[in-house]
Amino acid sequence: MNNLKEEYLQKFATVAFKEVLSFKETLIFLGVSKSFLYKLTSKKAIKFSKPNNGKLYFKKSDLYEWMIRNEIKSVDVLENEIFEHLNKKGNGKKNN
Repeated sequence: MNNLKEEYLQKFATVAFKEVLSFKETLIFLGVSKSFLYKLTSKKAIKFSKPNNGKLYFKKSDLYEWMIRNEIKSVDVLENEIFEHLNKKGNGKKNN
């Protein structure tokens, strides 16, 4: 079991220093299954390159962008935005 952990750590360390990742490295980076990543690529929901119609490659910057899409805001952030919006509306009214 230790060999398996060491192998995974080596792969993860390699992924950490690369700008462009292979399909297998992307699985490690994202922590998703093969089928899920294939679904994302077939739906063109995630950016990738396929030089000479061969292997799939992914830029880390594109993966980061994909991971932070559809951000869910915390209650504190939403309350603050509402407060700011109401405050702006109240300050924009003319007093008679």
